Amino acid sequence: MKNRKILLVLGEIGAALLALFYISPLILIFINMGKKNVDIVTDPLALPENWGEILTNIKRVVTDRAVGYGSAFVSSAIITVCSLICIVLFASMAAWVIVRSKSKFSTFLYYVFVAMMIVPFQCIMYPLVSWFRTMSVNFTNPIFGFNLLRSYPGIIFAYTGFGMSMAVFMFCGFIKGIPYEIEEAATIDGCSKFQIYTRIILPMLKPIIVTVMILDSIWLWNDYLLPLLILGKGNAIQTLPLAVSNFAGAYFKEWELILTSAFLAILPVLIFFLIAQKQIIAGMTEGAVKS
Repeated sequence: MKNRKILLVLGEIGAALLALFYISPLILIFINMGKKNVDIVTDPLALPENWGEILTNIKRVVTDRAVGYGSAFVSSAIITVCSLICIVLFASMAAWVIVRSKSKFSTFLYYVFVAMMIVPFQCIMYPLVSWFRTMSVNFTNPIFGFNLLRSYPGIIFAYTGFGMSMAVFMFCGFIKGIPYEIEEAATIDGCSKFQIYTRIILPMLKPIIVTVMILDSIWLWNDYLLPLLILGKGNAIQTLPLAVSNFAGAYFKEWELILTSAFLAILPVLIFFLIAQKQIIAGMTEGAVKS
């Protein structure tokens, strides 16, 4: 019993040290938010002399019109929310059909989605941008009046496509654990396929929906390469990672503003994760067990 308690204490100490190691970058960012650029470069581990400098740097970041951090925050929110809605709706519908359709084609389609998860983005980014450019030049929609490049629909369309593979994989694992008898009973009661999906399947998918939304929101909110390729720098539509990079010039980097803007960009996702972490664990475990 005594040895077991010692091992338990050692395990807790090890877990605390590991947690400190993982959050150390966030601590360093917060500490250096309250320093001048010279102090950050010379001694990044030292505490700031004036903690009030943090509020000053936050005000400078938010009010800098040249960078447009406020509008970038709004653009990131629009892109993230719309992309998450599209991914959840389309992936859950696709997964439901794949699981319930006992055919060779549905099995093949499932493995196609799984295979898409291992394709590196770098392999397809040039063909993707080339195709977007071709579609924007030759097939601009005169009714809706938008191009795929430099627009909200283009970046949302791209994120939906890239997010489908993992979402379909996770939804399939979860839907396999939902008894088919529930849907049969609803069909006997006169429900259509759409009513079964919206009134029965979708509410039961809440744990895995929250899990998919958290995992994808972290990716969507922090992604830099895809917005850079599709939106470009200097465009009216900018995401937060692009706005943060505006503080870094070719010959001079304002580290206090870079770290402050990065901290502000991390904060919403961190709060969202802390609030919904129970649903994340529930969705991951239930999906794993039921698949």
